[in-house]
Amino acid sequence: MICRVCDSTDLEPVVDLGQQPWCNHFLKPEEVGKEPFYPLRVVYCRQCTTAQLDYTVKKEIMFGDHTYLSGVTRSLSEHFRGVALDVDRRLGGNGRRKSVFDIGSNDGTQLKHFQALGYDVLGVESSRTTARLANQSGVETLNAFFNLDLARQINRKFDCINAAGVFFHLEELHSAAEGIRHLLADDGIFVVQFLYMKRIVENLAFDQIYHEHLLYYNLKNIETLLNRHGMAMFDAYLAPIHGGSMIAFVGHHGRQGPSTRLAELRRAEQSAGSNDLDTYRRFAGRIDEMKRRDVAFLDEAGRQGKRVFGMGAPVKGNTLLNYFRLGPRHLECLVEKNRLRRGLYSPGMHIPVVMEDELPRPPDVYYVLAWNFKKEILANNRPLVEQGVEFYFPVNPPTE
Repeated sequence: MICRVCDSTDLEPVVDLGQQPWCNHFLKPEEVGKEPFYPLRVVYCRQCTTAQLDYTVKKEIMFGDHTYLSGVTRSLSEHFRGVALDVDRRLGGNGRRKSVFDIGSNDGTQLKHFQALGYDVLGVESSRTTARLANQSGVETLNAFFNLDLARQINRKFDCINAAGVFFHLEELHSAAEGIRHLLADDGIFVVQFLYMKRIVENLAFDQIYHEHLLYYNLKNIETLLNRHGMAMFDAYLAPIHGGSMIAFVGHHGRQGPSTRLAELRRAEQSAGSNDLDTYRRFAGRIDEMKRRDVAFLDEAGRQGKRVFGMGAPVKGNTLLNYFRLGPRHLECLVEKNRLRRGLYSPGMHIPVVMEDELPRPPDVYYVLAWNFKKEILANNRPLVEQGVEFYFPVNPPTE
């Protein structure tokens, strides 16, 4: 293969998580045991330092329809509200109605916050079910894959283009980047929100590696990509959402110089060796240490006769479950709020998904797969904590 960012062929394998199912394919009962498996491997580009998958599950399989809904979690909606307010402040008042375009807009949660500020909004979402839900809620949403051809069909300029948790999904990466440049107004802002690989490594959040996430960006390599397409980052900050996401502000090349805090983030990345090959090799070793620790914890809970449930059925949790080989013997069920997953089974390990409000009684231990919402989970379940239910977090990110 060639590097997804710079086209180099100098790629080094660094993390191998084996054969895994597409992790967002929660299974109907009749599908259990029939799901396909694909290689899940991360390679490192020696030229531009981008970590990326070396195998692509076709976008039509992964994104044509799925059950993820961004509006289910209050923390994420609150984060999106903050982003909308920040963008509005940056754009300022100019006496005209402003516009925003959201790529991978899901159920419209981000765009609803822009609507509340008076923006004209348009989303594009490849998942049929999700796009329908967004349109039903009053958020105009195109059901399509975003690329340069679609941008030309839309053929208008936007004051803001947002891509939250999608810019690292793109199979047609360079076409999409050109599409963004085509639609962005001269003084417009492209907000790209992405899982920050420096923080993934620090948190040992290897479960954020899965087939939908084709690329794993640090500032250095995403800026290489943006520069290639005539855009430049001018500001960024690290938000706690999803255990550590970079919220970056981008414009057409030459429109704005880098902020002081962006320069500081770049320096911190360099001093930590975040883009070094050895950092990724050490990361792989730490993943296996984590596997030994967590399997031992769950085996001991079983020996003590404790009932253990998984808290949440997030997509990323299936990477962990499949690599650790944790099935119904370890976790009796996965407890969810998202009703689109009611009655389904986790891909690969076939753990049943049950609704939180339908549980007859709590377990002795919750193994928290939705660890990125730790603060919200503990707040919502304070009575259970006080009753002695243990909440075990396999990943413990800072909660700033």
